[in-house]
Amino acid sequence: MRYLLEFFHQKVPKAGTEMPAYYHSALMLNESILALYFLAFEVLIYWRIHKVGILPLALSVIMILIIRSSKNMSMRMNNLTYMLVTLVWCGWYIYSFGWGSGGQLMLIPMLAFNFFNIFNPPWRKIINAVGLIIFRMLLYYWSLYNLPAIPLDSASHVIFQTINSILLFIILSVDFIIFSSSIQDTERELRIDNQFLHKEADTDPLTKLPNRRAMQDQISSFRSEFPDSPFTVAIGDIDFFKKVNDTYGHNCGDYTLQQLADLFRSFSEGNYTVCRWGGEEFCFFMPGKNIDEAWNVMFELCEAVRKMQISFEGNEFSITITIGLEENDFRSSIDRILEKADKKLYMGKVAGRNRVVM
Repeated sequence: MRYLLEFFHQKVPKAGTEMPAYYHSALMLNESILALYFLAFEVLIYWRIHKVGILPLALSVIMILIIRSSKNMSMRMNNLTYMLVTLVWCGWYIYSFGWGSGGQLMLIPMLAFNFFNIFNPPWRKIINAVGLIIFRMLLYYWSLYNLPAIPLDSASHVIFQTINSILLFIILSVDFIIFSSSIQDTERELRIDNQFLHKEADTDPLTKLPNRRAMQDQISSFRSEFPDSPFTVAIGDIDFFKKVNDTYGHNCGDYTLQQLADLFRSFSEGNYTVCRWGGEEFCFFMPGKNIDEAWNVMFELCEAVRKMQISFEGNEFSITITIGLEENDFRSSIDRILEKADKKLYMGKVAGRNRVVM
């Protein structure tokens, strides 16, 4: 029921002069196959019953003309012509050779084209499907009470039914390959785009580190999955960063943040994950580490920052960082733990900067 409701509520784009590439390819292949099929049937009719069939030859010519003029035809006109030719063929075929020779099978690919046409609203697809069913049943009932105009012997019946069955499976295979490939390609592209957008939404554009939201999600996920495991968070802030911007310019400030992010990444493996918390602040998450273990990691990182030389447009300078630590107490909320770490960061600033406070 859910799928049926979704089908009836699907949005339909406005029909344009160009049909989707996958639909156009499938339609052109079907029309090409049918053009060859009509010509082959002309030969078959002459071989089995020694008569010339005018209609198969005429429909083959029409199909060839449609293919040649497809670029100048609207999607709806091309599709409608294909459907009319198929309906005429099926009607003439059943009238001429009867139900047992399999001509009605050519109605089945029309269902695929009906439902894969993205410009057809749901109500029109249902009406078209019902119309095909009614047409097929009328042909069947007509064949029950009327003899075919051109009786076939049993061998011809087998040959005609075999050819029509093989042709049906060829056409359906071609159509389903094209339609399913298009759907899979579209879904694959959407998944890749969604993954890219998700990553972009969780990434700081300047440093390419995760952003504040991504870090909060990571800490929350860890706490939910491992409620009894220790962890420590740290908030770090560059000392006198405003002086860097005022002295060397904001471009230098951005470059400094990028260099610092690279340094943090090089130290992070197996120790912590890091994000840009905002401005010149960074947040570190150390799962499985108590505050003493985390202090050792952050102290080494603090020393690495102090020793790092930054060169920008002929200027060389160094920076320091102050870090505040807070361990998971298994009672406080994540926001509260981060708030405590931020307060310890402030304590480190007041105490003289370039230190780790726990």
